[in-house]
Amino acid sequence: MSATATGAATEVTFLEAIGRALADEMRADDRVFLIGEDVGRYGGAFRVTAGLLDEFGPRRVIDTPISESGFTGAAIGAAMMGLRPVVEYQFIDFIANAFDMVVNFAGTNRYRWGQKVPLVLRGPSGGRVSGSAFHSANPEAYFHRAPGLKIVYPATAEDAYGLLRAAIRDPNPVLFFEHKYLYRRVKGTLPEGLETLPLGRARLARAGRDLTVITWSAMVHVALEAAATLAAEGIEIEIVDLRTLKPMDEAAILASVEKTNRALVLSEEPVTGSVAGDVAARIAERAFWSLDAPVARVGCLDTPVPYSPPLEDFYLPNAAKLAARVRELVSG
Repeated sequence: MSATATGAATEVTFLEAIGRALADEMRADDRVFLIGEDVGRYGGAFRVTAGLLDEFGPRRVIDTPISESGFTGAAIGAAMMGLRPVVEYQFIDFIANAFDMVVNFAGTNRYRWGQKVPLVLRGPSGGRVSGSAFHSANPEAYFHRAPGLKIVYPATAEDAYGLLRAAIRDPNPVLFFEHKYLYRRVKGTLPEGLETLPLGRARLARAGRDLTVITWSAMVHVALEAAATLAAEGIEIEIVDLRTLKPMDEAAILASVEKTNRALVLSEEPVTGSVAGDVAARIAERAFWSLDAPVARVGCLDTPVPYSPPLEDFYLPNAAKLAARVRELVSG
């Protein structure tokens, strides 16, 4: 495994980076296989797995019936027998149908009797595409408190590639969320030789002095947009991209907050019961004496995601909302 890349770089979209990570890991390890609805002939609901059936055949790219609990359970069994399955949900919302298999079975196996479950559960998440309540979920908080699970939520093409390959090689079940708004909008470069990036290590997306924004996935780009606006006003925010929610890089969070003395957690999830609330609590508990203002959160309303584009815009965080809250914190 290598976290260092050398050689020529290739530009890819966020979506292409994920597809390439799957293909490269399947070439490197014949225990890796894909399973889910339409991952084979159709190439996945968003075409992430296009072409993989032709290269690897139906024994390693397996189309399933519409039964999330069924094919998730089959993948868990295969992982327990030494294979390395990667499950795709057409939309990550439907992982809820497999909640029992993921939380009560896969997540607890290693604790209960030492059985490794090298399993990746991945799929498109997030809003801003008028997907409404059944196709716009950010379900990280449901699984954040469940023991035995790891959660990865990348914001860049390079991270999507390196973290997915690391997730496939991990001996534990990993939930890998892919924000669909980023699929074809975000591009990055994959240096030749890049294999994995370490799970559990945050990335400093932007250095600043006045306030720390802790965030992940598509909200990293919202934070960067707000940062450009605020910089013109003389306010410099630091942006910490968690990349992996579990395990969480608490040291990186605290180091940044101790530098800037203010903290805001930005996330695309309802505020109540959110991962953002856990991050805020850790800061309040462990960095209280460094704070010059209360820890703040900017998130979604406690409602289902609206279908109407204007209502969805009102529901979701954006750069203007973030910038307004930052101004309040730095002026107080």
